[in-house]
Amino acid sequence: MSVATSPSDFLPVEPAAAPVVALRRAAVRGEAALSVRAEAGVTRLVDLHQRDPLSLRLPRPARGDIFEASLITTSGGIVGGDCLDVAVTADADAQLRVYPQAAEKVYRSIGADSRIGVSLRASPGAWLEWLPQETILFEGARLRRETRLEVEAGSRVLAGEFLVFGRSASGETLTRGLIRDAWQLHSGGRLVWADALHLEGDLQRPLVSSACLGGVTAFASVIFVADDAAEQLAALRDLLPEEDEGSRHALTAVNGVIVGRFLGEARAVRGSYGGFWAAARAYLAGLPAELPRLWHL
Repeated sequence: MSVATSPSDFLPVEPAAAPVVALRRAAVRGEAALSVRAEAGVTRLVDLHQRDPLSLRLPRPARGDIFEASLITTSGGIVGGDCLDVAVTADADAQLRVYPQAAEKVYRSIGADSRIGVSLRASPGAWLEWLPQETILFEGARLRRETRLEVEAGSRVLAGEFLVFGRSASGETLTRGLIRDAWQLHSGGRLVWADALHLEGDLQRPLVSSACLGGVTAFASVIFVADDAAEQLAALRDLLPEEDEGSRHALTAVNGVIVGRFLGEARAVRGSYGGFWAAARAYLAGLPAELPRLWHL
């Protein structure tokens, strides 16, 4: 007995649609720790620890410059739930400069916060620089960062952070998210200065309002800590570049700590911030008025 067939009988049967499964990316916890000490007037590595996605490299410093370490985030950025912890220690009389290889990117979060913790320690006679590149906040990013400094008498620390609000080159502005960028400075075990920028929820209003950030796309901070820091205020103000429409900046002394702010368009702030930093390290520590090579890439 024959069975009638048609061309459609030989067509492949479409498989049933697979169920849609929401994939949750596992949060990462990166760690980087570095300590150096001085031996016969030469700064040498004591300890180095790293855990993905953080990595440390020790580039050869330029002639006449100091021990350097470059911090790399191998994941290319952080998202909600990620946590990065960095610890830097300069023992007595050591000289050290630490800086990121590139700008840090904080991507949109669906709820969890991204966290960055930075711990800086400086012993008597040490010179320590924590030189940032930009932290770029994407629309919907949620960032909590705390920078903690512990310094002893006779040490000197030049440290900063640098926030960029959105990807202006792509036409993106921040309208929502969380930004908390906090500092604590302890000298001889005593809290001597604390500061925090905290914006949450609707970010447009505080970013645009003239009573807050006035529409700037970048906000950078710098502090200088030393026994005689306040005495250097006038000289450091003389090192500030001329202001223009793209960047505004100022320095003041708070409880013996020099505090500086740089605000404006991201590229202009990068130029004024970097120019001041180079001049300040030359004046304060007699070091070359140069930024790391990676700063210019």
